[in-house]
Amino acid sequence: MKKEIKLKIKQDYAKKIKEGFPLIEKEALTNAEILSEEGQILHLMDERGRFIGKGYYGEQNKGYGWVLTRHQDETIDQAFFEKKIGVGLQKRSSFFKDNSTTAFRIFNGEGDGVGGLTIDYYEAFYVVSWYSEGIFAFKNQILKALQQLVEYKGIYEKKRFNTGGKYIDDDDFVTGERGEFPMIVKENDVQFSVHLNEGPMTGVFLDQRDVRKKIRDQYAEGKTVLNTFSYTGAFSVFAALGGATKTTSVDLANRSYPKTVEQFSINGIDYEAHDIKVMDVFEYFKYAVKKQLTFDMVVLDPPSFARSKKHRFSAAKDYKDLLKQAIAITEDNGVIVASTNYSGYGMGKFKGFIEKAFKETGHRYKIEEQFTLPSDFATTKEYKPGDYLKVVFIKKL
Repeated sequence: MKKEIKLKIKQDYAKKIKEGFPLIEKEALTNAEILSEEGQILHLMDERGRFIGKGYYGEQNKGYGWVLTRHQDETIDQAFFEKKIGVGLQKRSSFFKDNSTTAFRIFNGEGDGVGGLTIDYYEAFYVVSWYSEGIFAFKNQILKALQQLVEYKGIYEKKRFNTGGKYIDDDDFVTGERGEFPMIVKENDVQFSVHLNEGPMTGVFLDQRDVRKKIRDQYAEGKTVLNTFSYTGAFSVFAALGGATKTTSVDLANRSYPKTVEQFSINGIDYEAHDIKVMDVFEYFKYAVKKQLTFDMVVLDPPSFARSKKHRFSAAKDYKDLLKQAIAITEDNGVIVASTNYSGYGMGKFKGFIEKAFKETGHRYKIEEQFTLPSDFATTKEYKPGDYLKVVFIKKL
């Protein structure tokens, strides 16, 4: 059993933790110098020495760790993680019964009570992602807890904690049988090719499930669609299956071409009838304006930070300008699907970028609908950054 380290929390922060805030913020600690090894169990007290919670030390984003329990006598052991993961599985029981979708999240960090840990399900394989060395210190207990609760073919892991900006890619396989890749999973009866053994990402972002379905079912028919920052072309595949006359997928990464071809092909779509371009998205916008290309739908789903030889993009600073470029090549009455996974601002500020972009370009708009995280990506209302996804369908009038 790990020894508990007593940490004093400043009064204002102690009040937040008592009210359910799960992150142990760096500014909250009065004696942070006693922290020495990530994974230490923290006994949190207010400035009067009164117990307010137990957590663990693990540096992630703006925090020094996460609160795990507000019960002083609760032990952080395998049984603790078994209980937490068990509740997570019960919440997603309907997903396991749905044969049309065979890839989803079964445990979502602080939304399920353990910040820094996510677990995803891919057709009887599980992928455990560790977001700090602190939570990784509990690896054996968490894996044993998972193995007690589920039947599985194999378990893989992703070490997502910071190691000088490089992904730790020694071998993601943990136990069970190794998968044969590409593996085919389903999302709303659409097939996806995934690789659980190729770096931090598997080939599909599961948090966009509801958005892709909406595009296929209600927006794509008869439309020309531009999918920017397209990764493996998932939005393009759904648009094509929804009856889009043509999709154009643009991503700077060389791997995007073969991966997108693969996704089209396994769904019986002729990829040669669609455009797949490996180039800087910002250069593509210039190219489209020069060639007078316009689209009925433009999907904008950039990473929070992106860099190419000529451009740097930050969702915090540059999203408005990105929108302005999209507006310029969107047909009147066309739709822009504006999306960001940046957790530093909420939906209100994001809509503010939309308003400014349209105002500065002299166009009017109407918000058709909006999305946040799907139900398997559980969040807690006390920690707003955890509900990071913001997607707005905007009609250009």
